[in-house]
Amino acid sequence: MGGFSIWHILIFAIILLLLFGGNRFSAMMGDVAKGLKSFKQGMSDDDEQKREPPRQLPRDQARPAEPIDVTPRPAEPAAPPRDDEAR
Repeated sequence: MGGFSIWHILIFAIILLLLFGGNRFSAMMGDVAKGLKSFKQGMSDDDEQKREPPRQLPRDQARPAEPIDVTPRPAEPAAPPRDDEAR
């Protein structure tokens, strides 16, 4: 009980064919195939773009990297709460 038998599937397929017709159904499947094909083509285009070497800036636009200051700074002590804030 509760499972689909071959008769359920056949009746469902006949209803779909009556609703959409043979021509319309094949046209929809063709559209789905075209969509999948364009999706795959778009994915392969993205892969080709990733394989290109990164472009470098011309010499006059490139500037040397500035050193980063990593010296630790002393932490500022927290101010004690005021009387009106403590309540």
